Parts: sequence; C-alpha cells; structure tokens
Amino acid sequence: MVASNLVLISNAGDVGRRVLDQLRAQDVPARVMVRRDDERAAELRALGAEVVLGDLTRPETVAAALEGVGRMYFAMPVSPDQLLAAAVVASVAREQGELDGLVDMSQMTVSQMTATSTGESHQQRLHWLSEQVLNWSGLPVVHIRPTAFLDNPLFTTLAARSIRENGTIALPFGTGRTSPIAVDDVARVVATVLRDPAPHIGHVYELTGPRTVDMTEVAEEFSRALGRPVSYVDVPLGQWRTEVLAEAGLPPHTEQHIATMARLHRENRYDRTSDDVERVTGVPAQTIEAFVAARRDFYLG
Repeated sequence: MVASNLVLISNAGDVGRRVLDQLRAQDVPARVMVRRDDERAAELRALGAEVVLGDLTRPETVAAALEGVGRMYFAMPVSPDQLLAAAVVASVAREQGELDGLVDMSQMTVSQMTATSTGESHQQRLHWLSEQVLNWSGLPVVHIRPTAFLDNPLFTTLAARSIRENGTIALPFGTGRTSPIAVDDVARVVATVLRDPAPHIGHVYELTGPRTVDMTEVAEEFSRALGRPVSYVDVPLGQWRTEVLAEAGLPPHTEQHIATMARLHRENRYDRTSDDVERVTGVPAQTIEAFVAARRDFYLG
C-alpha cells in the first residue's frame, strides 16, 4: 500500500502556520488540528487546509485526526501536558500503523541532557522524555531541535521596546553566546522533511543561526540592521525575573521555562552552531542582521 501524503499539523502556531503555507504552496494536502472552531480555524481553511477539532491529550480525537494521514508534525505550545501528548500520539499512531513520517518539534537543550540532569527547565525535561517515548514507539520519527527563536519576545517585543526607549537590548544573558534561529528557517526544515520523510527517518536535526555571538555582537547586528546605535545592557537575572518576566503574567510552568532559558544562556549553554538548516533545505539560516532588517519598522516604531 502506498502511504498517504496527507500531512497532519497538530499545532498551527508560529512554526506550524508557516509549515502549512509551504506545504500548500506545493500542493501538499494538509489537515490541521485545532482546539476550537473559531476565526483562526476559518483562516486555516482559507489557506486550503482541512480543519479538525481535537486535543493531543485525548486519544479518541487524535485517532480521528490521524485517519488517512501518512505524515504528522507533532508540536505543542509550552505546556505541562507535553509528555502526555507525546505518549498519546505515539500509542495511537502505533496502533493505526499508517505513518511513514512523524516530525517531532523538540528543543536544542535536549542535545545536552541526560536521564539524570537537573539544570534544565521542566519543559526541557518533558521534551527529553517525549523524545524517548517516540523513539521507543518504533514509529518513523525525525526530531527537530531548534535553539532559541529570533521571533521570541526576548528578541522582538522586549528588544523593540528598549531600543525605542533608550537604544539598548536589556537581557540577563551575561557574556554567554547564543545562535538564535528564525521561525521561517525552522519551518523550511520541517516542511522539507514532511514532503519526503524517507531520507530523514531516524535523524536528529539541530537548528541554529549561522554563527554564535555574545549579546554585544547581537546588539551590533541590530545596529547595522536598524541604522542606529544599539548597545547591550546586562541585567541581573533575579532583577530581570522580578521586574520583567513576572510582570508578563505567564503561567508558572511557562515562566519557569523562560527564566531557565535565560539562566542557561548566561551559563553559555546556547553556544552551539550547526549547518543542518542548509544541509536539509539547501539554503543557509538567516543572520540576526537580516532578520531585524526585514522588520525595521517594527523595531523602530
């Protein structure tokens, strides 16, 4: 039996929505799982996607969403239900036995973790465990491990606010180096794998920007892109968590994850580079300068 090329996108967030755009541009049929049939669902239908209601923690809705599907993009927002969802997807997909490719959205930090490491966030631990579950399932899995996203509010909303106010980027990263990646580049990799999973099964793709930089160098790239001076201000982690992060009103699980990401940046855990974006797609990941230059009006207001 020839496997179906229908793709199930389990989360049409930032990456998933762009994956959908790329698949539909090449006439790859796509089904998107949503929690509510609302305006967002209507927008997805307008893009040419089949939309189904479902919940990744409920096996009966996952089974219905997977009917006739040959490939799946598995991703969730930051959530304490990450591991439960992975176990549900693995068990249902294994029972149905129709997938020839399952692309799992994980995190770069997993590459540095062990079964007993304790320095990571609860969310990062759940991603590590989710990878184990998917590997044990025997499904045709491909793990995608991006580093921090350039589209993250740390590098967009918060940076834009302080750049407009006083020409600075204020974060608690110390002298740690980082290699953030654009959502567009991650989506290109995911869409490429989903179009033809066979060559990628069993691979782990670590996705980073083209080079690692400290925050002073990040500020220099912002300066070149925006045509105005931008400098980095290192904020003590405790102060930043109290005065900035706590004010965002995030759920405790999410707040703990972001605070841990900041600490791990400070500890230089994000000093990693990979050419996997270019190896998979044939096009290198974009630089920070290019990302910011394309959004000049957003940053300058």
